[in-house]
This record gives sequence, structure tokens and C-alpha cells, in this order.
Amino acid sequence: MASTADAIDSTKSPSPSAASARPNRSAVPDTSYAQDVAAYLGGLRPSQKSNLTTLAEQPAWQAFAKDQDKSWDKYRATHTTNMTKWASTELDEVHRSSPTVFYPFSGPDFLNVFTMFPTSQTYVLMGLEPVGSVPVRASLENPALFPAVKASLWSVLNFSFFRTNDMAVDLKSVELDGALPLLMLFAARTGNQITAIRPVQLDAAGQLLDAPTDTTQAASPNQKSALAKSVPGVEMKLRGPDGQPKTVYYFSTDLSNHGLQVKPAPIQFVRSLGPLTTYVKSATYLMHKLYFSEVRRLVLRHSRYILQDDSGIAMKFFQKGAWQFNYYGTYKRPINLFAKHYQPELTAAYTDSTHRPKSLPFGTGYNWRQTDSNLLLARRLIPLAD
Repeated sequence: MASTADAIDSTKSPSPSAASARPNRSAVPDTSYAQDVAAYLGGLRPSQKSNLTTLAEQPAWQAFAKDQDKSWDKYRATHTTNMTKWASTELDEVHRSSPTVFYPFSGPDFLNVFTMFPTSQTYVLMGLEPVGSVPVRASLENPALFPAVKASLWSVLNFSFFRTNDMAVDLKSVELDGALPLLMLFAARTGNQITAIRPVQLDAAGQLLDAPTDTTQAASPNQKSALAKSVPGVEMKLRGPDGQPKTVYYFSTDLSNHGLQVKPAPIQFVRSLGPLTTYVKSATYLMHKLYFSEVRRLVLRHSRYILQDDSGIAMKFFQKGAWQFNYYGTYKRPINLFAKHYQPELTAAYTDSTHRPKSLPFGTGYNWRQTDSNLLLARRLIPLAD
């Protein structure tokens, strides 16, 4: 499954002036080990009391930090500033009604979802990538760390989406074992401070539980059965740039119909969250397909708003008369890899001379150039399903 990310360096509010601010590397507050690791991975100086300061004084990290600042400065100039300004106007109503954002097929892409929805309190991300853990010092001392992180971020900072197979190879080479290290990095680079991280899981009924800490004890048959249906995840607590608390969940799970039949917990959990805003981008057109109909139905039945590019839910699945659509950017045929998912309905909508699409001042998705990108905002017109 593809995931994606575009990001910001610091956002005190959805206003353009705040979005242009840059993290002050000399003013990073003393905080937990996790926050220091996140800063270190992102090329931001750890707190003065951190035991990572000696590593951050080494020439290799100094060069890495300088390179990261350059990359993020460029990304902010080409994406973040325009994305934040656009979201603060076009998504203003959505922001007021989006305490919880669901981001299926996300991988570790906290970047994009926070940029689009900086005022939300809860973000629920799901992907196939393993959860991972907070990197240990041995991984941070590995000379291969910096090129691996740089390679993993290259496609997202240049094209707005992850090449997930390449990312997995790069990170495993330095014993970064899943999505969490990048979630942490993106939290730091978006001006958030990590206040807590805990491993969690969803039981078969979709209840959120602490992950078991002792896996050496022999499990009973019932415990083994329950464990087989559980879904691993992580909960990351943040203090946002505006000082407000936020919670990020990431669950490693298969959202295909077969995967949800084997482990239905994600469906039950998302249903328990109440009305949703759903965000989808660079999702390899999975919800166009018959064998992803369950997660598609979940999104359509429980979302008040859906913000997506054309790789999200195909137009033919939206109930007629149930949604209002705002179109942004330009719709062109999908890239060759996904050519069969061309939608004539979108071509008609984007060439409607009486209801012209609005501009989209940044690139996003597989057609990543600004002149080729599209977003669709769907607003529900009928009551939510029970």
C-alpha cells in the first residue's frame, strides 16, 4: 500500500504567517527521550540535557542537519506555505467540524494530515507498514542512519508520496523497524512536541488496549485466539504548536475485505469514533476495487467530510444527492501504472464550464506537479448512518 506525506516545519495556527515560521533549533525545550530522538532524526538539535547531544556534535550529524534544513526549507517554499494557506480558507468549515480525522492507507504520513488539519485533536492512521518502536541508541549511532533517513524522505519531499517498498528497505538497513520513527520525525518537523508514546492494540471487538508487555508467558488457547485477532498499534501524545494536546494513532492492518474478515477490529474502532473527516491521498486506487468495499463503505457511511485525490473513492460510489462536491486543481488521466482507474465522471466535472473547479496552489498525489494535481472535497448532505 502506498502512503504519502507532505509537511510543515512549524504551525502556530492555520494562518499563512504562522506557517512560514521555522523551528528554532536553539530553543527546543528539555523533554523526553522520545522527543529528543524525534528531533535528532529530523535534523533538529536535541535538548541540552539529552544524552544525544554528544552525537549531535559529531560532523556527520551536523552535515545531516544542514542538509535536512535545506530540504525542509525547499519543501516549505514549494508546498507547506501554500497548503496551509489553502487549508485555512477552503477547509475552514471542515476544521471547525473535524475533531477526529481518519486516514486509511496512510503509512507514517502524519505530515500531510497535520498540514491539512492542524486544529484536529485526534488522527487515526492505518497502513500495512509495521508499527515499529522508538529507536535505540545503537541505531542512532549507525553511520548508515542519515543516508537511510534521507533516502526515505526523498520521494515524499519531492513528489508528495512515499515509495513504501524503498522506504522499508532503507529503514530496515539501520534497524528502524516500522512507521513509528518517521511518525516521530514528522511530529518534530511539524512543530509538535511528543509528550508520551505507548504501544497499544485493538482487540477483536475494536476496543483500545495496552499492548502486552510480557510475551514470554505461555498463553492459553483463548488468549492465543484473541491475540490472533488483535491489531497492533501505537498511541503518540503530542503538544501542538499552539499548546493544545493531540493524539495520533497508527495501526498496522490489512484493510482489504479479507483482512477485515480475519481482523474486524479496525472497522469496529473507527465506528466508535463518531462522525469523521476522512482524508485519502496516493492510496493506489484501492477503494476503487471490489475487494476493498468494506473500508469504502465505512468511509462513506461515517464521514461528514471526505478530502481526497482521485486515488480515493471513485465517484460512482458516492450516493447521488447525498454529497456536495468541491473540485480543486486539474484532473488528468492517472499515471500509466493506474491507467485503468480513469474516471470519465471526473473529466466531466473538471470541464464543466458553469461550475469551474477552483485552483489548487500546490502539487499532491501521483500526478505530483502543481499543474496536474487534483483534490476533491465531499460534504455530506444527508444524516450520517447509525
